Amino acid sequence: MKNVIASEKTEKSKNEVRPILEPLKKVLSFKIGIIPFGVYLALLVIVSALLVKHILPKDMLGASAIMALYGFTCAEVGKRLPIIKNVGGTVIMATFLPSYLVYANLMPVLAVDAVTTFMKQSNFLYVFIACIVVGSICSMNRQVLIKAFLKIFAPLIASAIVASIVGVGVGMLLGLSAHETYFFIVAPIMAGGVGEGALPLSMGYSAILHQNQDALFARVLPCVMIGSLTAIVFSGMLKRIGEKYPQYSGNGSLVKSGDDEIVRLAKEGNKAKEDIKIDLAQMGVTGILAFTLYLGGVYVNSAIGLPAPIVMLLSVVIAKALGVIPDSIEKGGYALFRFTVTVVTVPLLLGVGVAMTPWQNLVGVLTNPSYIIVIVCTVLTVVVTGWFVGKALNMNPVEVAMVTACNSGQGGTGDVAILTAGNRLELMPFAQVATRLGGAATVTLAITLLRILQG
Repeated sequence: MKNVIASEKTEKSKNEVRPILEPLKKVLSFKIGIIPFGVYLALLVIVSALLVKHILPKDMLGASAIMALYGFTCAEVGKRLPIIKNVGGTVIMATFLPSYLVYANLMPVLAVDAVTTFMKQSNFLYVFIACIVVGSICSMNRQVLIKAFLKIFAPLIASAIVASIVGVGVGMLLGLSAHETYFFIVAPIMAGGVGEGALPLSMGYSAILHQNQDALFARVLPCVMIGSLTAIVFSGMLKRIGEKYPQYSGNGSLVKSGDDEIVRLAKEGNKAKEDIKIDLAQMGVTGILAFTLYLGGVYVNSAIGLPAPIVMLLSVVIAKALGVIPDSIEKGGYALFRFTVTVVTVPLLLGVGVAMTPWQNLVGVLTNPSYIIVIVCTVLTVVVTGWFVGKALNMNPVEVAMVTACNSGQGGTGDVAILTAGNRLELMPFAQVATRLGGAATVTLAITLLRILQG
């Protein structure tokens, strides 16, 4: 009898407490990005306390905490802003809002130092790219991969040529010289980013024009950054077009439904991926393979000058095409890809915004309407040409246009931002082709042309 009474009292107590706890539980379960509010609140309090006492570690732990806290916060803002949320708002806010916060001294100096030190000393961007590229290629259907790689070069080449002509033409209509438009606006946009594009471009210009390299670099860098921002916006728009008109989208696949057998295999592969159970050992082995191939690329780069990411990309593509990658690594590749996309992308974008995106350079170009118009028209032409050439080759226009847009991006950081805005990070291998090979071709052509014109 006593036990029954005690049980009734306990149940009554639970019933009285439950109405109070349920709303609290719902609040704590609300997510900022992927972080439940309870965890987010704990992270916010602890990081704030460390910053107030000036004891935030300038290592991977300290930087990761800042990148997660600020990154998912900024991304959540972009996700909820009207209009902007439909054109890559998450990526724009996660990348460019932090850049402004640093410029306006609204982010604690200790936090900025921790993130900058981590991003520049750890080579974290290439860790991300290695995992995305190797993971996505390992998990692709082999026949789809071969067909897509054979076809992608045509829209890339066509878009670069047509965009150069249109960009120079628009610049001349606005009163700019063809010389200034091509060499200081159009070529930098498609040069492949900062380290691989703007820097060698300015060094080549400096040697030919006998001008200060730092001044030339400062002149071309803003066009690279605004071109990348424009490509992000267009990628977000392409995503919306793909959602509204699914006949133009392959949901991440470049290959269109002209080859029923290949499309069937691709669909079967996608269904198989959904059924894959995450195996941490397989995922870890694929990560080790990614690092091994990248480091092999570093060695090859020291010998013949071919960029390490391209060596890594070609190596895994050839291995996949030959069918020598074990099933376990293919499954691990999909798990690695999904983990990297879900957990790492937004913090990485925050790091890019803080450490690699000077706000003052963006503002410099934004005050020149002629430059803005030329940049927008050039990037738009890249996207539109990629769309129509891809469609003519029986490829999915949305995906092809996103890949060609990466030729206007800010190197590897631009590829990540553009494809994230379009929710198509599985296209990273093709984006690397657009950025690395397309950028190298643009730099070589621009320097060669300038040398010829200067006599």
